[in-house]
Amino acid sequence: MNPEKVLFGFFIVLALTLNFGFYVGDIDDPAHHDVYELFAAVVVNIIATMLKFGDRSQMGAVMLASSLVAVLQLLAAALVWTLAVYTGDGVLTPRVMASIVSLAGGAMLANVVSVVLLLMETMMMRR
Repeated sequence: MNPEKVLFGFFIVLALTLNFGFYVGDIDDPAHHDVYELFAAVVVNIIATMLKFGDRSQMGAVMLASSLVAVLQLLAAALVWTLAVYTGDGVLTPRVMASIVSLAGGAMLANVVSVVLLLMETMMMRR
């Protein structure tokens, strides 16, 4: 077993599961979406993206692209949350929360693509 591949797979799957955990719940209810879970999803997605920089294959390029999309959308969600809380009256309206969760949903879809590509790459490997 290759510890490097285990760590790589761990962070890719963790990025998806954290993103899913943030995404689940009523789309417009801030009580169902924790800011710390969004923060953890951003951090883990950034780590997963950095781990993908070493792969020079075509599959690696697509995985990196999907990971960059996920990071971009999660950072946009965090920015919307930050702006809503610190530039407004400090209250997350249902409209703003729906926007944040929608961005996180797009990131989750990009993470699903990464996990599917990882599974495909794993299945194609020969012993």
